[in-house]
Amino acid sequence: MKQLADLPAKISVHPADGEFFTSMPCLLPNPDDIPNSGFHRRYFGIKVVHRLLQSVPSLGSDMLLYDAQSGELLALVDTDWITTMRTGAVAAVSSMTLRKSDATTYGMVGLGNTARATLLCILEQEPDRHFPVLLVRYKDQAERFIERFKDYQNVTFEIVDDINEVAHRSDVFISCITNAKGLLVEDEQSFQPGITVIPVHMRGLQNCDTTFDRVFGDDTDHVRGFKYFPQYHDYNEIGEVLAGRDPGRRSDAQRIIDYNYGLGLHDVVFAAKLYELASHHSELPKIPIEKETEKFWV
Repeated sequence: MKQLADLPAKISVHPADGEFFTSMPCLLPNPDDIPNSGFHRRYFGIKVVHRLLQSVPSLGSDMLLYDAQSGELLALVDTDWITTMRTGAVAAVSSMTLRKSDATTYGMVGLGNTARATLLCILEQEPDRHFPVLLVRYKDQAERFIERFKDYQNVTFEIVDDINEVAHRSDVFISCITNAKGLLVEDEQSFQPGITVIPVHMRGLQNCDTTFDRVFGDDTDHVRGFKYFPQYHDYNEIGEVLAGRDPGRRSDAQRIIDYNYGLGLHDVVFAAKLYELASHHSELPKIPIEKETEKFWV
């Protein structure tokens, strides 16, 4: 529904180097314009996400969710779970959409919550497909990651010490590292023909930008400021592929990189769905917000 939504580019301010507050507004379309949405009203939401070095955890986010017709504030939402899961869902959909036809092996680096969410969505999205997954070793993260997925029968893991080996052996390479200094894979030739690279947090893979056959983004305004954007060989938005207006991968030999910077659209859709589910549970506490019902004068 991206083309029907009112979705301004996100705006960021930076209290210090490596820190940010980012605002992400989105007005969803009228429910009548979204087939099978199930929505009972039109929603507007604005999420504020922050990364602060003194905050524990460093990343956090909240949303104000409104009835777009009446202006009623419906909910103040802690969106940490939403942010993590919608990010994982987008990475999963993108990997399935853009991978080559005979792709088998997935490689993953940066094994925190976002990586867990990504693999959860990948495995649930195709429960009858088996996924060999290579994990780049870092402290005890790989072992803990494997433990998290012990109940899934459609995945097997291998822990690898060298990230270049993982890059070379993967058909889909997913990075969930949040703060990379320099390049993750110094020689982009380590990536074989047919690779799909998904830098979930945008970090450390810019040497692929000018050499890969196709580049995708979730929103053009989000990526047009990237350093190498003018040098992208063949660019489009991933939504155009999902809508059937772009073939996506044109051959199994193409190397593709996909930047999903994060759409407020996904956050508001998730929040609205959760709000409507919660509205049916009478035992949940409701906090009244007393508002003026007539014009007032100061």
